[in-house]
Amino acid sequence: MSYLVASRRRDPLSEWFNAPFRTVFPAVPTARPSATWSPSAEVVREGDDALVRLEVPGLTPEDITVEVADGRLVVSGERRDERAEEQDGRTVREIRYGTFRRSFALPARISESAISASYDAGVLTVRVAGVYAGSEPVRIPVTGTAPAAVEA
Repeated sequence: MSYLVASRRRDPLSEWFNAPFRTVFPAVPTARPSATWSPSAEVVREGDDALVRLEVPGLTPEDITVEVADGRLVVSGERRDERAEEQDGRTVREIRYGTFRRSFALPARISESAISASYDAGVLTVRVAGVYAGSEPVRIPVTGTAPAAVEA
């Protein structure tokens, strides 16, 4: 199987001129076959719970595994390429296929029973109940004597 990859003729002057811009705005890597990919994720607070959302379009709940291992929430899965569209011996792909694995640290007091997961419209939502419970700061009174006032 061959892959069609966009390429350009090398232009050293253009590379030198564009170098400062690439450091501020790094180029998006060209599409190429990959055994791994990393879905975008966000962690938001909802009351005392944490919601971890991952964008995993094209997957089914059976393609995703949610585990707790070594004090971490581990989400992994695989997007399989089940279609084979070839024309003239070439295949064009811009969608990443393969396995992924994301992990998030959990507080020690969180048990597996506090975690639930749901999938809807390409978004996996993992709720970790009670992560923020009791996390409000508690003010501790300071005792002692005040310094004596200095008269001028």
